[in-house]
Amino acid sequence: MKTMKDQSKLLAAILVGAAAGAVLGLLFAPGSGEETRGSLAGYADELAGKAKEGARTVSDQIKEYGNNVYEKAKSKFGSAAEDMYNYRDGVSDEIRSEGNNLANEAQDQVNRAKSKVKGAADDVNDSIQEA
Repeated sequence: MKTMKDQSKLLAAILVGAAAGAVLGLLFAPGSGEETRGSLAGYADELAGKAKEGARTVSDQIKEYGNNVYEKAKSKFGSAAEDMYNYRDGVSDEIRSEGNNLANEAQDQVNRAKSKVKGAADDVNDSIQEA
């Protein structure tokens, strides 16, 4: 696929070639003025058609390039957003897990403290009953 710069160069070359051909045609025309004008009109119409086609081709290529850039940007943005959500979900799970671990550890500490208090209370009760 030709780049836009190559297309522009080609279009410019066609236009320059057409102009040079028109000048040479006028200089070396064997026919009458009316015939030459008719030939030039036909040549100008042909040249205009080629220019329109070249412009249409460049326009189509610009549209295609724009669509490709848009789709790539959309895809990259979508991937980045999905990565962000996955990271967020992973961090949330880690925080939830760590919170659960801390809650379990705190409950274990409370249970040990209760056990020590109960043991101390039992020892005090046994001492009172022995006395």
